[in-house]
Amino acid sequence: MIHPRVIRKQRWLLGLLLALLLLVSVVGAGVGYSSLSFDRLLPTLLGSGTFKEQFVLFSVRLPRIAVTLLAGMALALSGAVLQGITRNELADPGIIGVNSGAGVAIATFYLFLPIDSRTFAWMLPLVAFLGAIVTALVIYALAYRRKSGLQPTSFVLMGVGVSLALSGAMVVIVSSAEREKVDFVSKWLAGSVWGADWPFIAAVAPWLALLIPFVLSRSNRLNLLEMSDSAAIGIGVAVPKERFVLLLSATALAATAVSVAGGVAFIGLMAPHIARSLIGPRHQLMLPLALAIGAFLLLTADTIGRNLVNPDGIPAGIMVSLLGAPYFLYLLLRKSR
Repeated sequence: MIHPRVIRKQRWLLGLLLALLLLVSVVGAGVGYSSLSFDRLLPTLLGSGTFKEQFVLFSVRLPRIAVTLLAGMALALSGAVLQGITRNELADPGIIGVNSGAGVAIATFYLFLPIDSRTFAWMLPLVAFLGAIVTALVIYALAYRRKSGLQPTSFVLMGVGVSLALSGAMVVIVSSAEREKVDFVSKWLAGSVWGADWPFIAAVAPWLALLIPFVLSRSNRLNLLEMSDSAAIGIGVAVPKERFVLLLSATALAATAVSVAGGVAFIGLMAPHIARSLIGPRHQLMLPLALAIGAFLLLTADTIGRNLVNPDGIPAGIMVSLLGAPYFLYLLLRKSR
């Protein structure tokens, strides 16, 4: 049973994070290469703006804000699931190779296969998922032992190795492609939020509408999986099955996010850690906070990055890495002590 005081704290924190998200969204909607004054945001949102104001808000700013929020939520939830099923606080879809698998699939699809502009937005999440799931299955097979099942530590180490191999494969793929197409892949690798258009949001939203509630409904199973395998099996949890299903869910979440936001790393590492430090390890309380924190981190990074240098700005993935890399080193040092 969760103490009512802890529940109240979680709700208060969630309300604060939602208020911060609203604040950053308002700032992100108003600032940029084509500025839109804050006193014109509400009238424009209600349909009273000029053609330029409506174009900037509805065709440029709002789609970018929406896709950034969705990608941040998906990456944070994916990281929380991976940390839970591997019992390793350093697990992250970008670190263990899932993002790299999705990236290789997207690069191959974009550079070498015929593209239909009418179905491109809908095909991209599917292609990313196929690449990510093949990568996750390879890592799973390498880390699985017939007698003892999946080894969480081996899973993370194998993932890092596979990620390095896929990075090499990406270099080979890019070096053999047409120069004008390489620009897209380069921006994707840097974590540029490029799928900032309503068709891409319509393509990824159904995936997240299914995956996020499903993972939240498995919160208690994640609590049990963080115990030892023997203890979880003794309680009645089908550990291999639950771990595999949640691995597929985490992979699909990460693939959906990177298909529109590019190769963003560290969100899945930082958001669950921050949420856990604020409210504790219970996934029923931690996962909703991680969702909000992930969305806040990526939206803030994108808002700052695109306004530092005009007109293109600095990709959100680079901005997140500037914060995430030191955080990762901090966790490594803390774990080694």
